[in-house]
Amino acid sequence: MNFLQIFPGIGTFFAVSPAIAVARLALIALGFVLAYLGFKKTLEPLIMVPMGLGMIAVNCGMLFLNEGEVGNIIIAPLVADNDALMTVMQINFLQPIYNLTFSNGLIACLVFMGIGARSEISFMLAKPWASMIIAIFAEFGTFVALVLGVSAFDLDPSRAAAVATIGGADGPMVLFASLMMAPELFVPISIIAYLYLSLTYGGYPYIIKAMVPKKYRAIDMIVEVPEVSRKAKFIFIVVTCTLLCLLLPVAAPLFLSFFLGMAVKEADIGKYTELLENGISYFSTFFLGLLLGVLCEASTILNPTVAVILVLGILALFLSAVGGIAGGWIMYLWHKRKGEDFNPTLGIAGVSCMPTTSKLAQHAVQEENPFAVILPVAMGANISGVITSAIIAGLFVATIRMVAV
Repeated sequence: MNFLQIFPGIGTFFAVSPAIAVARLALIALGFVLAYLGFKKTLEPLIMVPMGLGMIAVNCGMLFLNEGEVGNIIIAPLVADNDALMTVMQINFLQPIYNLTFSNGLIACLVFMGIGARSEISFMLAKPWASMIIAIFAEFGTFVALVLGVSAFDLDPSRAAAVATIGGADGPMVLFASLMMAPELFVPISIIAYLYLSLTYGGYPYIIKAMVPKKYRAIDMIVEVPEVSRKAKFIFIVVTCTLLCLLLPVAAPLFLSFFLGMAVKEADIGKYTELLENGISYFSTFFLGLLLGVLCEASTILNPTVAVILVLGILALFLSAVGGIAGGWIMYLWHKRKGEDFNPTLGIAGVSCMPTTSKLAQHAVQEENPFAVILPVAMGANISGVITSAIIAGLFVATIRMVAV
């Protein structure tokens, strides 16, 4: 026992239930796998390396706290009492960052600013109707997951809607929506969403190949990105932000963050653009990955609702990919009637995991035709997907609040 007290990281395995102990070991192993796959660039390294290390540390670094209670001095996400919260903020080193940036949605908005600063509105204007239609189809999984969550898994509408937003494949959106609609499930929904989004690297190429035969994946397109003045783009950004904030004020923080990033870029404010792209964007992404990792503590993951989130989340992402490619096929048929080329592979880019799905679309096309370039149109669909997922999240929150009232 003395040995176990001297090395509490080991000793705590014997002080908890067997289920918790096994879950801790499994999460330690999973953390190593995620970090290694991030190192190998198989999964997104910006998220997976800090997430994997955080997952390992929080499950290894358990110790005996007051009165023999088992816990850690990294983070305590479920503390709600003000006095207790002030105490843990002085002890747990990531607690201030969690409470002041993560649990209030700020970190999601910071990530959105960086995404906006990297976005080019001209890509969306190259094929505006195709981009918007594909983005709408790519939300198919979101709506199916919402319906199934209520009807098949007996979740209340707010929880079902929060889980369903995983289908939009937009991590910051999931963080924000779950905080607004199901704060008690915020931690597991966020963890599962980002784990699944990383898996899109591995899974979506197979869906593309299954739904788009080789000869269609090889279709080249004549892409004419319109020459639009900075003034026109800036006015378009401001007007769009104004309208969306007016119609869906509950999602105004997301709209403001995304369009502010775009506006700064088009206003040619170099210092701000550099700050958002290379400063705030990487800062928020780093701590997002790290916090997601340390939130993967065994007792949190063993919540019975996690199994439901796992099933609905993967189903939502799968059906969103299917819906997006179906939208790509509809656009292919529409353009074919007009005698124009359109590659149905573009449909996957409507899933707003930006810029991952755009890159996947371009890579799938180049495997069959090295000279085909669809990336500009894919980025347009991606940007439309981000806006569409924000609109749907806002509609979900507003609708659920009306039902609750």
